[in-house]
Amino acid sequence: MHVMLDTAIFLGKFLYYFLESLTFKIIPKSKKNIAGEIVLITGAGSGLGRLLAINFASTGASLVLWDINQEGNMETCRMAKEKGAVKVFTYKCDCSNRQEVYRVADQVRKEVGDVTILVNNAGIVTGKLFLDIPDHMVEKSFYVNVISHFWTYKAFLPAMIKANHGHLVCISSAAGLVGINGLSDYSASKFAAFGLAESLFFELNMIIKCDIKTTIVCPYFISTGMFEGCTTKYSFLLPLLNQEYVAQKIFTAILEEQVYLLIPKFAYFALVLKQMISPKMMIVLAEYLGVNTCMNSFKGRVKKNELPNETEEKSQ
Repeated sequence: MHVMLDTAIFLGKFLYYFLESLTFKIIPKSKKNIAGEIVLITGAGSGLGRLLAINFASTGASLVLWDINQEGNMETCRMAKEKGAVKVFTYKCDCSNRQEVYRVADQVRKEVGDVTILVNNAGIVTGKLFLDIPDHMVEKSFYVNVISHFWTYKAFLPAMIKANHGHLVCISSAAGLVGINGLSDYSASKFAAFGLAESLFFELNMIIKCDIKTTIVCPYFISTGMFEGCTTKYSFLLPLLNQEYVAQKIFTAILEEQVYLLIPKFAYFALVLKQMISPKMMIVLAEYLGVNTCMNSFKGRVKKNELPNETEEKSQ
């Protein structure tokens, strides 16, 4: 009897939320007002992080910009102010360093206040075949792309839970859903970032039962310097994404409190298909989409006095 009642309750709730989800697909959710929020963006000194800061600039939110590149971070600050931001705070922070994250987080709390929207955007890519990746770059990929998320969550989540208010944003990747050759360390770290963010989503909703929102973003290759040289075989299925377009989609997803955002929409179909077809069929599909060759001409963003493919860019 208990099983029948439990099943009936489950089916009722499942149907209700299915219809709710369907309704929101037809009639988008109203966008929340984030004026007065404190938004922290890691890897804000260039690329996607900079564009996200610009999108938040005119909302009335206070911006906290973290990047290891202080010069780039100051340029983002200037651009955000030009777009209407009034309160912008910049901090130099190596997100891969736990002690530095905690130290700068304490500084932010004292000088700005409790962060209410945390955007974990900082990331790096090596773009080498597995056996060609230097050991230190494997470690660096994990420290920047996922382990840093542990430190920022631990630094800012307690205040969000206490206030029963906040929003966690994880910039993962399509490579965090499907492994891509030439990106083994990047894919592995982005899989981990996705898993961490999704685990927290369930923990916050099912165990702690608080009103903290979660948004997990998985875009295909973005046309920033980070993925310079990457190619796509059929752009109508898997286009190289315009960074302004991606930033706007992420910004909208945050305001609409979407939990998952996959870009482009073909990624949703590919993810479902992955679970249904055989491994050999997956290889055939990957070859058709050009996944086997997409990293052949990868260059990445090269800094001065660095060799290609050894960039340590701190923003997506």
